[in-house]
Amino acid sequence: MEKEKFSKENEQLASFAKALGHPIRIAILQMLAKQTCCYHGDMSEILPIAKSTLSQHLKELKKAGLIQGKITPPTILYCINKKNWTLAKSLFNSLLTEENNFENCC
Repeated sequence: MEKEKFSKENEQLASFAKALGHPIRIAILQMLAKQTCCYHGDMSEILPIAKSTLSQHLKELKKAGLIQGKITPPTILYCINKKNWTLAKSLFNSLLTEENNFENCC
């Protein structure tokens, strides 16, 4: 029997989950979800991390597609990627509301 391949949805959900796997990334998303957009420099003044570390976390969130950035020299304006944010909510909701048979579990 051939092994099953992961679905596109499973791959996408894993990418979102990986991006959410650090508390500072959660804080970044919470900050961006409360406002339209935010400049990198403004975030670095609020969050308790160095600018270079913030840049790395923003890069991971952008790579996963959860945020998007617009270059406005000399800084970058970040905001939530609404399309992928909606997709992430849907995929996580689907995973977390699946019917499970926990009664027969150890």
